[in-house]
Amino acid sequence: MRAFASIVRTGTVTAAGRELGLSQPATSRLLAHFERSIGFTLFHRDRGRLRPTADALLLFEEAELALGNINHIRDLVDDIARFRVGRLRLVAPPSFSEGVLPDIVAGFLRRFPDVHLSIDARSVETAKQMIATRAVDAGFIKTPVDRDDLAVEPVVSSGTVCVLSSTHRLAAERHLDPSKLRGEPLILLGLGGRSRAQVEAAFTAAGVVPNVRIDTHTIGSACGFASRGIGIAIVNALLAQPYLRDGLTALPFRPDLRHEYAFVTAAVPGLTRLAREFLLQTRAWFVSADERRARAIGGSSVSHASSKARRSSSKRSR
Repeated sequence: MRAFASIVRTGTVTAAGRELGLSQPATSRLLAHFERSIGFTLFHRDRGRLRPTADALLLFEEAELALGNINHIRDLVDDIARFRVGRLRLVAPPSFSEGVLPDIVAGFLRRFPDVHLSIDARSVETAKQMIATRAVDAGFIKTPVDRDDLAVEPVVSSGTVCVLSSTHRLAAERHLDPSKLRGEPLILLGLGGRSRAQVEAAFTAAGVVPNVRIDTHTIGSACGFASRGIGIAIVNALLAQPYLRDGLTALPFRPDLRHEYAFVTAAVPGLTRLAREFLLQTRAWFVSADERRARAIGGSSVSHASSKARRSSSKRSR
């Protein structure tokens, strides 16, 4: 069909061959094969030129449309393959979206400037359901995930820190623990949640009753209260980093309570090509930021997932 359309446009087999990058005999054979396959003649010979029949002109209009669509599809395939088009839908906890994703997204869009990103902030259970039903392509979820219909790729492990005013009497300590925090007004997150239960268990094990001044649900607000000297916030080290300003200090909390995050997709069909690229971008960012972040909090409280950790954590989550 391509040879037929080219001959109509150029008027000769030789010119059509040049347009197609074929020899004149090869182009003639293509035309002859096409005429045999459709069962009627398409051209009259007139003084060395081919004149299209009325049937040929009718067919030519449709052939041009069809070939144009094929060319469009070929270009689209190339654009998709090179990530020049596409959409990636993500979901993450609000604090993760505000504290970690901006840098990762900026790097990703520098690599793929034509990709459209949609980022939703939801609770853990809602995020799991959105991923499982493929309402989004992937998401960041705190582990354990505990669902067989989700595929888990661990990306980062974060410790816990105490955020307090730099002028606080405890700010010079190397770390803080329940004994050192005895009687101190505290700002705690997630009443009734797993992380809150771990903090409360650490105080119970030390025989200390926590003096909870404020219960809140966002790390930003907890750090804001701490900056006003209202109390000491016990929060996720990774997600606290963007808020460590206004004369705030972050000290490691002991015992070392970990916060593990994973990049999660539906188990079937698994990672899309764009989701895989975003996962690679995420891991690269955590690798480059890990040492700097650890120095900022005075210890190795944040680390990216190693290959061994990824394998073992994936096995546990499944």
